[in-house]
Amino acid sequence: MGEVIKNRYEFIILFDVENGNPNGDPDAGNLPRIDPESGLGIVTDVCLKRKIRNYVETVKEEGERYKIYIKEDVPLNCSDKLAYEHLNTDSANVRELKKTHPEVEIKIRDFMCRNFFDIRTFGAVMTTFVKDKLNCGQVRGPVQMGFARSIDPIVSQEVTITRIAITTEKDAQNKVTEMGRKNIVPYALYRAEGYISANLARKVTGFDNEDLELLWEAVMNMFEIDHSAARGKMAVRELIVFQHSKELGDCPAYKLFDAVEVKRKEGVVYARQYMDYSVTIHQEQIPDTVTVSRKI
Repeated sequence: MGEVIKNRYEFIILFDVENGNPNGDPDAGNLPRIDPESGLGIVTDVCLKRKIRNYVETVKEEGERYKIYIKEDVPLNCSDKLAYEHLNTDSANVRELKKTHPEVEIKIRDFMCRNFFDIRTFGAVMTTFVKDKLNCGQVRGPVQMGFARSIDPIVSQEVTITRIAITTEKDAQNKVTEMGRKNIVPYALYRAEGYISANLARKVTGFDNEDLELLWEAVMNMFEIDHSAARGKMAVRELIVFQHSKELGDCPAYKLFDAVEVKRKEGVVYARQYMDYSVTIHQEQIPDTVTVSRKI
């Protein structure tokens, strides 16, 4: 295990989509998510964290310290059982163990943080432990992200498609093609903002410098191993990182976010590529003690 991070960070991710649906809304027929008042497109933090988890799982292949807790087809309590096995106990006996060994909650929390990258990073609500009245069941991770919003309002376009593979033999007697529909965004540039607390990393999860570098790598490549026809062409275009000089930071996060201006270039009526936007970092608004780096 490496050295726990000592500096607070904020970061901005700029990513775009071309002819795809970056994040469907199940409450609206899987249409691209949208803010109904402003028309801006939305991609949830859950969606982005899923991409990061998928990347880490792919490159680390469940290696030591890099298991993934929130994953497809694996019930959460199956992963929780690993901690009980580590302590040579189970859910039936852990309450008795807690009476004689009050530190069992911290041991379980530390075991889960040490072995699962996404718990160490994003935190988790570990259902079995909560059910067993263990306070370690909820871990707040040092890395937090908000929803991504598009720079400009989006227009969802419905595209009719056909296929020659008929679903049933009965239908095949009457037709040679079937119709379908998919909803796409012709183009949009999205902005997401995130926070990394060195204080929580030190006190709770042990998120270290190696984890930090893996996180940046995962953010930059989160769409590269997760392409699909539904999502179209998606790519991370910018990763702007603010590093404070101390654990609790040098200034409010909003001042750093406000210092980065993203806008459509003059003369561009309908943006259809990343070059249609300009990204400006107003360095004069950023304290001298905060280091700014553009990873891409």
